[in-house]
Amino acid sequence: MEKEQQIYEQQGMEEYIKYQVEHETEPFSPGPAFSFVKALEAVNTRLRELYPESEELFDVVLMTNNHAYVGLRLINTINHHQLFIERFCMTGGNSPIGYLKAYHTNLYLSADPAKVREALEEGIAAATMFTPEKMKEVSETQLRVAFDGDAVLFSDESERIFKAHGLDKFFEHEKAHENKPLDHGPLKGFLEALGKLQKKFYDKGQRMDCPIRTYLVTARSAASSGTRALKTLRSWGLEIDEALFLAGAPKGPMLEKIRPHIFFDDQMFHVEGAAELGTVACHVPYGIAQRVVKKGVQDKETSSALK
Repeated sequence: MEKEQQIYEQQGMEEYIKYQVEHETEPFSPGPAFSFVKALEAVNTRLRELYPESEELFDVVLMTNNHAYVGLRLINTINHHQLFIERFCMTGGNSPIGYLKAYHTNLYLSADPAKVREALEEGIAAATMFTPEKMKEVSETQLRVAFDGDAVLFSDESERIFKAHGLDKFFEHEKAHENKPLDHGPLKGFLEALGKLQKKFYDKGQRMDCPIRTYLVTARSAASSGTRALKTLRSWGLEIDEALFLAGAPKGPMLEKIRPHIFFDDQMFHVEGAAELGTVACHVPYGIAQRVVKKGVQDKETSSALK
């Protein structure tokens, strides 16, 4: 929607709405969340096969501060791309964040960092999406979600020690506290939601054929600080399918091999490195490692919420 955004910024709301109405039969091109949403729908298909009466499915809500007049173009786009999104929230210039709790949102994604921060402040898991220049092909049958650990799944407690006192003190701290679970980070709840649906497949004997796979991709070292991370997940009753402890090595090459539909990290260095190699990476602006995101903020942005 770059052209539409320029019309809004340069010519105002009335010309923006007029343009959208005139072009409402022209579908928008897929964005960075497209493959992720398609993978969610593939999981839903499998769940309906196993549990025909269950309503415990992924539910995608299209959240946008666009005017309702733009709704027809959005509907035409969704039908054109054969997506199953029935819930829309169009707020006519107002922030949609206030509606997230009403939708019982487990994850909010947007290209607008300001809205993402607003959602996090409301206690809702949220991340800013970035579009790689050339996105890698991803699985059409298995949803793959990769998470950083500290300040994403976990709190930033350990990262604060590292920033304040250096690597050696960080290792000492983690060794001394390896049996004390870390506090939760902003995306713990989303991992819980994924795990709950994974268990439905496990209960049917499909652990090895589960269409959801989760990854922990962390800069932590395995021997020096990995124990606490894994024990924390165990204390929460959560499983992670694959854990990759990179000991400070770049994450991009490993993510290129995993090919997740989405990757979450609190540090822009890792987000940018992943995006450069074709991974759809999302920034979680939480914790001590934050710096100002210098990318342009789009006021007229369409985003999505996952129930």
